[in-house]
Amino acid sequence: ITGGAGFIGSHIVDRLVKLGYNVLCVDNFDPYYSPELKRQNLNASMNNENFRLIEADINDHEKLHEFFKANKIDKVIHMAAKAGVRASIEEPFAYTQTNIDGTLNLLELSRRFKVKNFIFASSSSVYGISNNIPFKENTPSRPISPYAASKKSAEMFCHVYSHLYNIPITCLRFFTVYGPRGR
Repeated sequence: ITGGAGFIGSHIVDRLVKLGYNVLCVDNFDPYYSPELKRQNLNASMNNENFRLIEADINDHEKLHEFFKANKIDKVIHMAAKAGVRASIEEPFAYTQTNIDGTLNLLELSRRFKVKNFIFASSSSVYGISNNIPFKENTPSRPISPYAASKKSAEMFCHVYSHLYNIPITCLRFFTVYGPRGR
């Protein structure tokens, strides 16, 4: 689980660990949200023998290659992202680097190591401004921020890898998620 220390990711980690799965969590503890709170998010799973934390950036190809090579990874739940619509306008290159290049790095590693399923956390931001409410999966997407464009681009890479390499991929477009551990 990439971004496994985040709000949604940590809930997935806890649930899978509780169900008895071996969970490998990759997180770089990006300071956009409090790294201290993210570390607290993992407290429930930290001492479980089925859980392992790897502090790494999803763009660190060498480190992740060694990680994939050393572990039998069946599924990837890719929750890691550079978040924030407003901040993406100020730093668009940081968003393409993490959200597009980082996703591509994980897709390529998943292809090489024959991952059986890839789940990608996208965003409702990909829809942009639309009068077609409620949104449907086939509602045209017209991103209006670098963040949204980076998520839509990553979705397109997921589609390409699914098509070319027959990797089952699911893209989830989250809408304003809230609950325990949320900001």
